[in-house]
Amino acid sequence: MDANKTYDVIILGSGPGGYVAAIRSAQLGLTTALVERDKLGGVCLNWGCIPTKALLRAADIRDTILDAENFGLSFSDSNFDIKQIINRSRQAAMRLSKGVEYLLNKNKVDVIKGEGRFTKTNELRISNNSDQTTTHNYNNVIIATGARAKSLPNIAEPNGTSIWTYKEAMTPQSLPKSLLVIGGGAIGVEFASFYLRFGVPVTLIESMPRILPSEDEEISELATKQFNDQGMAIKTNSTLKRLVAVSNNSVTAIIQNSNGSEENLTFHRAILAVGIVGNTENLGLNNTNVKTVKGHIKTDQWMKTHESGVYAIGDVTGPPWLAHKASHEGIICIERIANFDGVAPLNIDNIPSCTYSRPQIASVGLTEGEALENGYKIKIGRFPFSANGKAIALGEPQGMIKTIFDDKTGELLGAHMIGSEVTELIHGYTIAKTMECTEADLIHTIFPHPTLSEMMHESVLDAYNRSIHI
Repeated sequence: MDANKTYDVIILGSGPGGYVAAIRSAQLGLTTALVERDKLGGVCLNWGCIPTKALLRAADIRDTILDAENFGLSFSDSNFDIKQIINRSRQAAMRLSKGVEYLLNKNKVDVIKGEGRFTKTNELRISNNSDQTTTHNYNNVIIATGARAKSLPNIAEPNGTSIWTYKEAMTPQSLPKSLLVIGGGAIGVEFASFYLRFGVPVTLIESMPRILPSEDEEISELATKQFNDQGMAIKTNSTLKRLVAVSNNSVTAIIQNSNGSEENLTFHRAILAVGIVGNTENLGLNNTNVKTVKGHIKTDQWMKTHESGVYAIGDVTGPPWLAHKASHEGIICIERIANFDGVAPLNIDNIPSCTYSRPQIASVGLTEGEALENGYKIKIGRFPFSANGKAIALGEPQGMIKTIFDDKTGELLGAHMIGSEVTELIHGYTIAKTMECTEADLIHTIFPHPTLSEMMHESVLDAYNRSIHI
């Protein structure tokens, strides 16, 4: 890295948006610098997507062991070492962070340790922990600083001991005796599922009428039933009035229930999973024309801000807060800067969403409610896991695949899944939506047997009264 060097592109933040944008930038021949104050890979790789999936994988394996007798197998015990489970999760994150470092070096991206701040038009000052500062002129800057967990001031604020954020929740020294999870979105549900499956009594509260409120209502209801059957206590339409840390050993939650009554419940630990807020502080945005709305940077369809030459991608720009959305935005942004042929704006309706609990939940496109609200006359297909040979062979008969079509054109409007490995299946419908497939295209597609993917075909057939196996 050359001090005071002018770059074609400087990227602030090395998460899944930033590092992907940096690699694509270098591939297109642009001189590129990536600024990161912490570990390469950002929150997603180090404290989010990857380590949580490593934890949930441990829970999956334990579930299989506990169910082994149904397969004619037996084990003497199902003991586990939570510290080793956490250690494996951290190792997975470290391995991938080193992989990002390798890719950046391979593509000759200059990595600058520190934090960037706009000082004036076309000038960025980068400072590190050693009080070293370099000033760079730029042609383009991409803000990819991500987001952080939101707290609830005067209601519930993390203390690192009894009230946790995702970081403490991923690195416990021991399992809590009881757990309150505040927030029923994907993050809250994943943590609740992990701890429940290792024997922790879990209560999940959500202020909305249902958990996973962005998912199709029918899928959300099926998820609630399965979590209830597993022993999870779920309180919807319930508001946390206050969370009081009694000591380092417990917290008391004052909860207003759906009927208006209040109750005090005490838990060993609590996890805050009530959303995120963009990392826009200390960027010197006041020295630019960059505008923010509710803590997130406002951009156009090409991720361009109101400041010439300044773009923003990923969680710092607002929902949906998904790593793959950030990566795709990064590529669009760079290819637009480089005038690359064929670049197209992001279609938010084609972004898949995944929740890696047990059961898994995955979706793309409009829910049934959204389709009706948008004035569509629709056809709906459903196919249960209980009628699929592969699901029965796997011992995973619970779940459903739901497809929604425009009755007039046959356009696939949305697909919603709940059950084993649906996060690995949803891309099929995402490809179909991206290619603007109709029901005829999907009906004439041959799916292999025996597979879980056959249910995708059967759900489409069901929407047109042609299903074979139900």
